[in-house]
Amino acid sequence: MWRDPGAPADEFYQVRPECTDVPKSKFRIKAGKTLSVRKWQAAFTPEGQLDIGKTLSRIYRGGIHPSIRGEVWEFLLGCYDPKSTFEERDEIRQRRRAKYASIKEECRQMFPLIGSGRFITAPVITEDGEPIQDPIVLQQMDLDPALIMPQNDAVGHNPRDKKVIQWKLTLHQIGLDVVRTDRTLVFYEKQENLSKLWDILAVYAWSDADVGYCQGMSDLCSPMIMLLEDEADAYWCFDRLMRRLRGNFRCTESSVGVETQLSNLASITQVIDPKLHQHLETLGGGDYLFAFRMLMVLFRREFSFCDSLYLWEMMWALEYDPDMFTMYEEPESAAEKSEGSKGKVKSRRQCGKYERDNMKNGGKNDDAPLPISIFLVASVLKDKSSKLLTEARGLDDVVKILNDMTGNLDAKKACTGAMKLHKKYLKKAKKP
Repeated sequence: MWRDPGAPADEFYQVRPECTDVPKSKFRIKAGKTLSVRKWQAAFTPEGQLDIGKTLSRIYRGGIHPSIRGEVWEFLLGCYDPKSTFEERDEIRQRRRAKYASIKEECRQMFPLIGSGRFITAPVITEDGEPIQDPIVLQQMDLDPALIMPQNDAVGHNPRDKKVIQWKLTLHQIGLDVVRTDRTLVFYEKQENLSKLWDILAVYAWSDADVGYCQGMSDLCSPMIMLLEDEADAYWCFDRLMRRLRGNFRCTESSVGVETQLSNLASITQVIDPKLHQHLETLGGGDYLFAFRMLMVLFRREFSFCDSLYLWEMMWALEYDPDMFTMYEEPESAAEKSEGSKGKVKSRRQCGKYERDNMKNGGKNDDAPLPISIFLVASVLKDKSSKLLTEARGLDDVVKILNDMTGNLDAKKACTGAMKLHKKYLKKAKKP
């Protein structure tokens, strides 16, 4: 149902009454600007093809009405091709739901608590794969030791296999993060929603063993569960988001994936605000680790819950690339798509504004453009530049100044600032 023009969107994401210090949302539902149910439905042809260009510009102008956010996000994240019909999307949806059910069943065979409506927050095996027989843990979780280490795995996995052990070792870590995620929201007072979040993250950790599970993923997955009623649909939306961000979570013995983005942030700041960059280097912050959290969980801590969703959809609308669907689709479908699209040049009108700027200014290097999130952080730093230069006498001061912004940032202003810096950087970076 449409709310009054300028109505706050917080009512869609109710906060528990005892949580009185939660920042209020700055996002307002504005008639004529926010993508409404009516405008969204009018953007489709009778067969179901979506006019993505018009939709992207409206999202950037005023965000998405919370009642349709989930289905719009599926397009923004590349779950569906805007050129597909209602019928084609329904087929894809059913196929993906079946695939998720299959992976989840595989996980359940290895650890029967998956899909049971319960989850664990304590380790149940040792690093050698031996069941932990702690009676308190077993009683608390209502677990039978035989469930932890089933000997007859119907899907053919050896419980002593390294991949299986590694996955089981992450399950309690996921549980610990699940109970801390968005705990101020009424939605997570329900055990079924907590267990749904645990199930999705556990299934993802198994299906992407190269990355597995890392802290922060629960913050990225949580909104998907709130916005998409079907668990499988929420899983695939999260999967598409992780395809963009998984590089951040890849760790080796010597580095964390997000360090590449921090290095890019340093280069950008050096170009657009050399004085600030020099000051941060003098303070020992030249590695920009103080911005680690912003990039890892896409500003979930810096904005209210509602505003972070508004920020995300504006970012995705700005970055939207119609080629994304082909890149993200299942291998057999992707082959058919790329075969049919050979020689075709994508229309700029179907791209987000940030993506158009990249195409226009040659900002794509080796088909890997810098994500807008880096320019968002750079924009925040530039906005606080004078304060950082005059008040920061050490890294603790830098962290404090940035933490003081929590709940006070304006998502639209941050995106506008990021776009300006992006243009400025592309121009300056081009100069010899």
